[in-house]
Amino acid sequence: MTGGELMEFIVYAILVGSGAGALSEVWTEVLQAAGATERLIELLATKPQIEAPANPTRLPVPSRGEVRFENVTFEYPMRPGVSALKGVMLDVKPGETVALVGPSGAGKTTTFQLLQRFFDPQAGRILIDGVDIKTADPAEVRSLLALVPQDTVIFGDTAFENVRYGRPNATEAEIRAAAEAAQAAEFIERLPQGYHSFLGERGVTLSGGQRQRVAIARAILRDAPILLLDEATSALDAESERLVQKALENLMRRKTTIVIAHRLATVQRADRIVVMDHGGIVAQGTHKQLVEGDGLYARLARLQFTGLAAE
Repeated sequence: MTGGELMEFIVYAILVGSGAGALSEVWTEVLQAAGATERLIELLATKPQIEAPANPTRLPVPSRGEVRFENVTFEYPMRPGVSALKGVMLDVKPGETVALVGPSGAGKTTTFQLLQRFFDPQAGRILIDGVDIKTADPAEVRSLLALVPQDTVIFGDTAFENVRYGRPNATEAEIRAAAEAAQAAEFIERLPQGYHSFLGERGVTLSGGQRQRVAIARAILRDAPILLLDEATSALDAESERLVQKALENLMRRKTTIVIAHRLATVQRADRIVVMDHGGIVAQGTHKQLVEGDGLYARLARLQFTGLAAE
């Protein structure tokens, strides 16, 4: 074998070896992609249990924001035989602020999930403006609701796009006005690129109070007649809570508001407080009326306010 033939053999061997190695890596990626694609196809083929009826009932326009639960009983599909709600009767008038309080597992979050029609109750009806939401288009029902969750989801995008998530077709002026009303403009404008600053995955660059104010800005931009507040100030310090409460006051004007709260100090000014326990409503009234009684709310109030006084 000449020196040239030897060099030729070595070059070909290197090319074949590197090609085979690259093919083995690609084949592994192909197998992973095939498995992921199979799972995606299964998900896309899944039929949702909550579907719009063939001839959905139209909800009144403009909406009054009236909400009514009529003898609602519900069990989660994964927990058959265990009622999350039992015979709940609740009537929320247009423009009223109602607070749901009670221990964990009382059914407060379930009430929100049923109102958003993530599930349908096994018995009873839920009505918005007198229309049974089972007979309406779920998309139309959800268009009447604005949610400020306890754990706000911030997308890996700019502050501008995160606020616009509340209403994708909103103009820039409307987005800036919503941020101002939510007390969010003051920290957004201090970011390096202002509204066009990247907030990081899950909003890692923001504090808990700032994320909550972004969620409130979304709800203000959405401008829905029914507002759902799920522990919106539960994990905030005093300064952040003051700013968030001010933003919530702007948001709650002229809207039907249902609040979930464990901290009773945040719901004292509600028009009505509904006390829930073991999936049912055990008492209703104002803060003063319920404290003067000797029920669950009075006991919770004594525990919380005695602790605050001691601190």
